[in-house]
Amino acid sequence: MIQIPKPITLPHFKLAAKTTNNLSQRLQSPPTMFRRFLCRASTTTMRSWRRPFSTDLSAETSADSKFVEAWRKAIPNVEPPKTPSAFMATRPSTPSSIPSKLTVNFVLPYSSQLSAKEVDMVIIPATTGQMGVLPGHVATIAELKPGVLSVHEGNDTTKYFVSGGFAFVHANSFADIIAIEAVPLDRIDPNLVQKGLTDFTQKLSTASTDVEKAEAQIGVDVHSALNAALTG
Repeated sequence: MIQIPKPITLPHFKLAAKTTNNLSQRLQSPPTMFRRFLCRASTTTMRSWRRPFSTDLSAETSADSKFVEAWRKAIPNVEPPKTPSAFMATRPSTPSSIPSKLTVNFVLPYSSQLSAKEVDMVIIPATTGQMGVLPGHVATIAELKPGVLSVHEGNDTTKYFVSGGFAFVHANSFADIIAIEAVPLDRIDPNLVQKGLTDFTQKLSTASTDVEKAEAQIGVDVHSALNAALTG
């Protein structure tokens, strides 16, 4: 009868296993001094590092030196063409004090609703909720949802219904609002809104495919926002 020898456990294998276990415990539970060091290093780094705003960058437009150099080597007798950045207006610098007005650009793909308009405040329908923007607002990028965009200028308030888009608020009290569609609120017919809401609600209940459900849901969301804007 053949006897199978028992496995032999060498001493250095035991030592390696013990060392691995100790290392694992140390990695899972770092010493208190090590934790304090990491905390102090993170705090120091965050205090000394700050991401620059777009208005902190140089306002001067610089030519693409590599492109110009390559162009002059290839075609020395012809001046290099200007790039789109050469036609950009100088970026306004961040004022030392908060200005009294907010400068707003409100554009659509086919028209410009407001161009460098100085207003007191705008309220935009962000996906995170209604967001009021005053002069001196912190630099922000916000996605727009279907809702009402309010432009406040003195005692006058102009309201637009926007279907979606983005708002870019700069640190120099400039705001750029880009919307896919926008209609003055006083030009919307409440009867057509109610009819559209009824039609899309019915389509959503009878939709059989994912595409039909998605299209109907978008229609319900937009018309519900329109109805809330008119009744609110």
